[in-house]
Amino acid sequence: MKMLKKMGVVLTVALLTSFNAQAAEELKFAHVYEVSHPLHKAAEMAAEKIEKATEGRVKVKVFPASQLGKEVAINEGLSFGTVDVIYTGASFAGAAYGPISMTNFPFTLRGLEHWKNYRDSDLFKEIAAGYDKATNNKSRVVALNYYGARHVTSNKPITKPDDMKNLKIRVPNAPAFIIFPKATGANPTPMAFAEVYLALQQGVVDAQENPLTTIKAKRFYEVQSNINLTSHIVDSVVTIVSERAMGKLSDADQKVVITELKEAAKWTTEEIIAAEQTLVDWFKGKGITVNDVDRAPFITKVTPLLDDPSLPFSAEDLKKLQAIPGN
Repeated sequence: MKMLKKMGVVLTVALLTSFNAQAAEELKFAHVYEVSHPLHKAAEMAAEKIEKATEGRVKVKVFPASQLGKEVAINEGLSFGTVDVIYTGASFAGAAYGPISMTNFPFTLRGLEHWKNYRDSDLFKEIAAGYDKATNNKSRVVALNYYGARHVTSNKPITKPDDMKNLKIRVPNAPAFIIFPKATGANPTPMAFAEVYLALQQGVVDAQENPLTTIKAKRFYEVQSNINLTSHIVDSVVTIVSERAMGKLSDADQKVVITELKEAAKWTTEEIIAAEQTLVDWFKGKGITVNDVDRAPFITKVTPLLDDPSLPFSAEDLKKLQAIPGN
């Protein structure tokens, strides 16, 4: 009898353990960035904190470097239920709601201070709410991550607009990135992020543009001799969650997930800001030529193209953005 009771206790414990394991929700967190990039490190940190804070009820598995698809695919995956959390460029989120891509258009943001003030502004809250509504509340904008100022890399110095003429430059496959090359006479070549290194190495394209942290993480400096500090876009990455996935969690666990994703965005932002302050010297140490650039002539070329009524944001929204203080 004692043996039977003991076996019953063991069986009960086993069943409870099995039930708890089955009860855990696993969220798939997808992005296109390398494992060495601050965005991925922040995602991993958030995953660890979420699992700990929810006592294992919520687990987050992070899929970096386009493992679950490129930018367009992971955005679509939120609707299809194949991914639950993503990092995505503001321009790609703009496919669902145009105004969220506004700050990814060249020279719409003046610099880091302006970016921070936009992140904390009522305008960003309005735009984030507009995105949520445009997706029929299937997806929710959680946070804005600083991605860095984008610069052109090439195998020749680029210090004025004329240096861009006929340059075959890889850009992300989103409308915001076409304007800068178009305004300066270059030939924009949309291409998936994962394909850029090889394309540069083989001469399929002459140049590309990305923030310093990405140039390092993707090792573009190995196949490009010049980094030209054009700062033509002050870039953002948006953290977005699936409402379907959130709906499976308790209110308390949802709060944990959202809080930790916001904290991850803060951490990423500070890491990238710090990295930008040291990477110029790091690249110079690698033998790369880093060219200072007067942005004014480039701004003069680009500004008329921002008046195009076909752009995915209104003149009123752009006016509100420009009214936000900061450089």
